[in-house]
Amino acid sequence: MNQHSARYTSLEQRVVFITGGGSGIGASLTRAFHLQGARVVFVDINDEASEALVEELRAETGEAPHYHHCDIRDVASLQQVIAETGREIGPIHTLVNNAASDDRHDWREVDVAYWDERMSLNLRPMFFAAQAAAEQMIEAGGGSIINFGSVSVQMALGGLPAYVTAKAAAHGLTRSLARELGEHNIRVNTLVPGSVITERQLEKWISPEDEAAIQQRQCLKMRLEAEHIAPVVLFLASSESQAITGQELAVDAGWA
Repeated sequence: MNQHSARYTSLEQRVVFITGGGSGIGASLTRAFHLQGARVVFVDINDEASEALVEELRAETGEAPHYHHCDIRDVASLQQVIAETGREIGPIHTLVNNAASDDRHDWREVDVAYWDERMSLNLRPMFFAAQAAAEQMIEAGGGSIINFGSVSVQMALGGLPAYVTAKAAAHGLTRSLARELGEHNIRVNTLVPGSVITERQLEKWISPEDEAAIQQRQCLKMRLEAEHIAPVVLFLASSESQAITGQELAVDAGWA
């Protein structure tokens, strides 16, 4: 978080739970909330990156976020960590359903097992994390749930139909939960990142030519990075967005 980032006093000491918070966009979220003075708990399966992030923030600030190894496809384990967070750290105020995998796949080669596995990672944990965290938010008088969508839905991108389907469904989940939980002062929104250039994207999918083509289509001719996503998530978690729910907010430099 740079020196020009907004400071949200409403996030100080709030408990924030982030899935996939150890690398990429997730690490940027963990860092941003931690520097706001929130009590951050995150889960991931990448122990090396996650533990390095914890130590980096401890060295930088004197305090550290809480990391738990958790495969979010295991719903019981995910909900157990959420319950432990409520007991040991305090009731969760903000849930960020960030974790996902955008591995490419040919529609001809997808079988039932692969389809189900993609949903078990990219969609199912969003609902069951919200189910567990919302109980704590209700007792605490309110909160914010932020589900991550994808610009791939709006762009009708090919090469990853199971992922695009899951991300389209994420906003349906947002809309339904916003209605269900609004009476408890819980807001639910979808954050839609554009083509965020992370190390993983550069290693696996995006060539220099691809990046140039993306920027050509974007209204803003810039490299979209994880640090551009975090400030918007902070806003959606803060009391400054207290009247915003059921919405889909894109941070895509005007690509879609």
